[in-house]
Amino acid sequence: MTNDEQGEAASLRAAYDRQLRGAPAVLAPGVECERDGPVIRTVGQARGFVQTPADLGVEGTALDALIARQRDYFAARGEAVEWKVRGHDRPADLPARLRAAGFAAEEQETVLIGRTDELAGGEGDAGPAGVTIRRTADPADFTAIGALLTTVWDMDMAWLGEDLRGRAAAAPDDVVVFLAEAGGEAVSAAWIVFRPGTDFAGLWGGSTLTAWRGRGIYRALVAARARLAAGRAVPYLQVDASDDSAPILRRLGFVVVTTTTPYVWTP
Repeated sequence: MTNDEQGEAASLRAAYDRQLRGAPAVLAPGVECERDGPVIRTVGQARGFVQTPADLGVEGTALDALIARQRDYFAARGEAVEWKVRGHDRPADLPARLRAAGFAAEEQETVLIGRTDELAGGEGDAGPAGVTIRRTADPADFTAIGALLTTVWDMDMAWLGEDLRGRAAAAPDDVVVFLAEAGGEAVSAAWIVFRPGTDFAGLWGGSTLTAWRGRGIYRALVAARARLAAGRAVPYLQVDASDDSAPILRRLGFVVVTTTTPYVWTP
């Protein structure tokens, strides 16, 4: 990575920390956020969620107590909780202290940021022949998305379809869903979440049935959402990418700014 590339990554990471490390932009009905010192916890989802600033500002036994409070809060509710940790977060021993409190690391993802104007169009971005990509707010499609994700990930993901339905209904201009279909079958789905007042929109989803991978559907879904963001003059798109998606995004021009790892405690 050149000095210019390092400088760009550092600048984007600073903007990401400053603008995107607070409460979620859109909450589904029945979901709410609470603050406990430097952390924000989200309550009312399938599992709890803890969001933090890049620097927690607490260390040692005070940090252990903060972690224990979040764990015990959700334990009292009989719910699992995810504490999201970025690779540059401080203090550096946060992951070790989470593990000591009973949290287990799930799969690490890569945080990438791309420039909307560079991603909003290009050859092949309409998707492969035989695949239709359309914007949807149809409740039946959200059920289909839950079933699609259940098949892709081999676990019950119907809850995510319902969560997405609630968020899109609550803020239809800020949570926009795209469905890719072939022969009337849902083969992939992705959504964009706008963050009014920031320079960013988040790209989520993109999971594709195995038989349809490698055909350009993921890239086409990125382009469709980038065009929407370009129309709203949003300069940057942010993605938490799996190891499968990150190389595609880098080829499209996205910049790696950090990593993200869910640390999960389960009753």
